[in-house]
Parts: sequence; C-alpha cells; structure tokens
Amino acid sequence: MKKIAIYFTVFLLVNTLLIPVTYGQESNQIELTEGTKSAVLMENSSGTILYDKNAHEKLPPASMTKIMTLLLIMEALEDKTIALEESVRISERAASMGGSQIFLEAGEEMTVADLLKGVAVASGNDASVALAERIAGSEEAFVQKMNDKAKELGLKNTKFQNTTGLPEENHYSTAYDMAVMAQNLLKYEDITNYTSIYEDYLRKGQENEFWLVNTNKLVKHYKGVDGLKTGYTNEAKYCLTATAEKNGMRMIAVVMGAKTPKERNANIARMLDYSYNQFETEQLYDKGYAMTTLQLDRADTPQLDLVTKTPVTLLKRKGENLENITTSLEYESEVKLPIEKGSQLATLKVMQGEIVLTEVPLVAETNIKQGNVWQLFKRTLGKMAHR
Repeated sequence: MKKIAIYFTVFLLVNTLLIPVTYGQESNQIELTEGTKSAVLMENSSGTILYDKNAHEKLPPASMTKIMTLLLIMEALEDKTIALEESVRISERAASMGGSQIFLEAGEEMTVADLLKGVAVASGNDASVALAERIAGSEEAFVQKMNDKAKELGLKNTKFQNTTGLPEENHYSTAYDMAVMAQNLLKYEDITNYTSIYEDYLRKGQENEFWLVNTNKLVKHYKGVDGLKTGYTNEAKYCLTATAEKNGMRMIAVVMGAKTPKERNANIARMLDYSYNQFETEQLYDKGYAMTTLQLDRADTPQLDLVTKTPVTLLKRKGENLENITTSLEYESEVKLPIEKGSQLATLKVMQGEIVLTEVPLVAETNIKQGNVWQLFKRTLGKMAHR
C-alpha cells in the first residue's frame, strides 16, 4: 500500500550530537557474553541493538519457543478468542507432554489464567499444548500460526515444529529473532504480571496442589527483571530471553548455548549492567499522544485523532543530549470506513538527518462509522452557513 510522507521538526532544548548508530559494532569490542554461542542486547522501545554475538546463527531455542506461544495467547486474549476466566478441558495429548510440566491430567479443567501462569512461570509443556489446542483446534494448527506470525514479523531465520521447544528436527531460531519476538510480546503489558511471578500455586488448597517456581531466577535476584523465558535441552544447552526495566528504559537480553545456568544468568546480568550503566532513554511523547487529526467528510464523526500506540523514546548515551531531530508522518494512502479503534493509519518516524532512529505506529483513537444521510446533510448545511 502506498504511503504519503509529511515532514516536520521536533524542537527540543538540546545542543549535542545523538549517539552513533554503530552501537552493536562498538559494544562487540567488549566481551559481554563469554562461553555462549550467541547473544543479543536490545533496547525495547527503539529496537536498537547495543550488543550482538552471532545474532543470526540458527540454533535450537528450547523452551524460549514459548515466547511465540505466549505472543499468540496474548493476541487471542486481546481478540477475545479466549478469556482468562474460561475453563479449558485438558486433552490426553496435552496431559502426555514430557519435560517441564504442571502435571495436568486428561479430562481436568483449568482456567486460561492458570494455564497462562503455568506456561509463563513454570514453562509447562502440557499447559502450552492445552492453550494451543483451545486457540487453534490442534497443536499442529497453532504451530502454523506461529510460523505465519514469524513471517509477519520478518523473522527469516526462525521455524517452529511445536509449541514447547522440545527437541525436533528443523526447529530453530536465532538470538536476534528471539529478541524481536520478545519485543512484540512486551507490547502486551499484562504479560509481565505473569512472567514476573517468582512462586505461586495452582489448585491452591486441593489435594493435587502444585507449587510453581519461576525457571528464570533473575526475576528474584536482579532488580528490574520481570521476564521472560528460559530454555534448556541437551542440544540447545542453557538459554534465556530476559527483560528488565529501570528508570523508564526496558532492555531485552538474549543468551543461547551457555554451558551452565550460572553462566547463562551471569552473561544476561553483564549485558543488563552494561546497558544501564552506559545508556538512558529520553521520552518525546507519551503513549496515546495525539500526533495529528484526520478530516473525514463521510464519517459519523468528522475528525479522528491519530495517537501514538506506544511511548516515543530515543536512546542515548548517559550525559549526551539530542539535536536536529525531525519526524515524518507516513499515512496509508487509503482510509476506508468503518475504522476500528486501535487500527494503524499512519507511522511516525523519528530521524536525525537521514537516519531513522525509531518508528511508532499511529492508531485510531476511537471507532468511526460511515455517516448516515442525515448526519452528512447537517454537516453540509453547517459548512454552507459558515461560508
């Protein structure tokens, strides 16, 4: 679809140069992840890579696979395909899953909320399959949705064969792709309400009560860490996609192929330390800020504000300021009625010179319908009266 760009300048009280765009190259001169096969450090809001090591090498992701599983679960909740309070009947297939599990029994019923907790906290393979079957009808159909979503996100080095990360041929991803999946999962702010839980119970007070303990120990031992997903198989070794938020800056750190869990956690902590010691973010606009207004002649409401879908922030080195920042709005060439609240109608690009620093979707603030004959007639009369 064609887009129309409009440029304008953001005036900021700033006077020095923005950080260079070669963060990854600069930080790769520092060894932050000893003994791992690959790693990535990403600032969540802008997607800027601060460090990478073999970031596009295809490797088995183990249970980090569940980041994509969780992303599709959160999408289904948003679309109201499923609801947190509804009960899901557990199939024999789901109950038979080995590896990490919450010991579901065939025929048992558990709420979506508790199953989600089982995936996010305990990495339950059985809970993953149960939710996949509820959303898509079968795990195979859900896996197809996972691969379709990977293509939608532009992930060229990821392919899934199951929802769990259990070893299977031709099931792979990369540190970079895992970071992008995590970035998209974090758009659902409620997900960290689950991934930040260190311990909890399922079936509390019942005979088959189950104690959940988070497989991500950094949730307890590193201030600011509130997710996301660990992984381990003999082939993959120890993996972790972690996220932390401090002082308004959220980071995503990925390690794949560490030899021990201690080494995995130490490497994640080292990357997070580096990011918070060296960098900070500056917010330009809040989430929901009205960037522009569309005039809609044939709608039930003549004007529609386009608002930022996420906060607009820029990454910079500590102590540096920003200058010569411009933004552009790229509109979709066709706006068709009706318009759903939250649908993307434009993109805000923040630039320094020719360099795009970040892009943020602009979405419809409200629902807009086609205007009826009487509404359009009154509007026409009003325009004539003001001539």
